[in-house]
Amino acid sequence: IVSLLRKYQKFGFVFDHIYGFEITQIDPKNVYEKSLPEEFIPAYHWINVGVSAEEENKLNPLHSVVKKFNKDDFVVVKLDIDTSSVEVPLMKQLLDDKDGVFSEIVDQFYFEHHVHLGELAGSWGSSMEGTIAQSLEWFSLLRKKGIPAHYWP
Repeated sequence: IVSLLRKYQKFGFVFDHIYGFEITQIDPKNVYEKSLPEEFIPAYHWINVGVSAEEENKLNPLHSVVKKFNKDDFVVVKLDIDTSSVEVPLMKQLLDDKDGVFSEIVDQFYFEHHVHLGELAGSWGSSMEGTIAQSLEWFSLLRKKGIPAHYWP
């Protein structure tokens, strides 16, 4: 997340709210002392109990965080929890946009879709699901709905 925040800083964007969800618990000392620069601590909200892809679940970041903003807020969503079984359903919720709120709220969407790709099999292992063609199709559909979608990294 820090590299994305730094990219936005170069263009004058400073986020006043940064939400980080984990798929599994992480030692807070590793996050706050080693990974997160001090300048981001005042804006950082960390949910260290596991992400849910269930649509109305309070641990679903799209439900509990993104839907709480409005179209005047600048909202960037980076989906990268390295677990396809949770990431893909979350991405599909953005794509389905059942109540039309995501296309109004989400200004930028970054997704590390763990597709079947030989060069990355060593890093992604069993989390690989889908194809590059599928990613491109999803990104195209998201863009048609008004959600600029990009690969991460």
